[in-house]
Amino acid sequence: MSAATGALWGRAEQQDFRSRVRGTLLGSAVGDAFGAPVAALGLDAIRATHGADGLAAPVPAFGRRGAVTAGTQLALFTVDGLIRAQVRRDTGAWHPPTDLHRAYRRWAATQWDWGPDERRAEDGWLAREEWLYARRDPPKACLTGFAEESMGTLQEPRNRDERGAAAAARSAPFGLLVGWEPQLVAQLAVECAVQSHGHPVAYLAAGAQAVMVHALARGESPDAAVQRALAQLTARPGHQEVTEALQRSLGAVRQGMPSAQRVAELVGDGEADGLLAAAVYALLVGEDVRHGLSLAVNHGGDSAICGALAGALLGALHGETALPPAWVAELEGRPTVLELADDFSMEMTQGPALHSPSMASPGWLARYPRA
Repeated sequence: MSAATGALWGRAEQQDFRSRVRGTLLGSAVGDAFGAPVAALGLDAIRATHGADGLAAPVPAFGRRGAVTAGTQLALFTVDGLIRAQVRRDTGAWHPPTDLHRAYRRWAATQWDWGPDERRAEDGWLAREEWLYARRDPPKACLTGFAEESMGTLQEPRNRDERGAAAAARSAPFGLLVGWEPQLVAQLAVECAVQSHGHPVAYLAAGAQAVMVHALARGESPDAAVQRALAQLTARPGHQEVTEALQRSLGAVRQGMPSAQRVAELVGDGEADGLLAAAVYALLVGEDVRHGLSLAVNHGGDSAICGALAGALLGALHGETALPPAWVAELEGRPTVLELADDFSMEMTQGPALHSPSMASPGWLARYPRA
């Protein structure tokens, strides 16, 4: 597995990549925050509260507009883990799933009794961001999956019956490894998803989400991105439900004007395959990011997760400037998201100038320790 190095990137390519990284991470967080206020409501209740068209603009959750859930927290720790994996590679220790597990364990510590002042230097800067210590509906599967030092694997996954989409919602950053081949992106997303979500529906949805972000971040069309995901799924045992969900998304595009009813049908029981299907439909038919996100959150499933899935896809496709600026301006933790996005972009495009087996920037290692 290898990431593209700075020598392979021209300036225009670096700028486009940075925009798509920012778009993916901000889009996921904005979608999460947009859906959070209605995440526990059915479509009838959403319409009763917000009108016949459902939720069309951000409203408060957790005491303010723009507040994110644990899904965004975990996505940010995914990015942190990916950067740390690249830095640790200089030491000869190259096993990204282990580095991601350590990152998720750092997130889990924020949900219990620790505070940012209790973190060690080797935990890095992200673990000391005070706003990430807010407890925002953390999925039980994530809390139990990351409670122990031992790591779930494909052979011995955590929570074998867990079919939810929380692992998929944190998996968009894997798709930003644009120098990797799609099958390696899918494999890493799957190996990290089983650390908390052990059912094939859950971990293959995570792999599909990562592959679609990967294709979009490389400039491919939404249709091509879905086909990439389908190609990766068919080679894996237990893929049928996720494959059929993506095929239903493609079929729904041909059924006329987008509607909340069609989204609700795709969501179904609200498990990972249905929420991914709805997010993909929003990507395929959304007139712009605002319209796509509105489709993704107005249904009876987990609107925060579906919004995050759709927001990541739309952000990877269009880049940061296509996101609704007023929504981004109100986003909780926006400076942190942008700082992490830019660090990821710099690591992936200019990593060799920041660290190597023979040299390293002290400031970079203070942010992303090799420990």
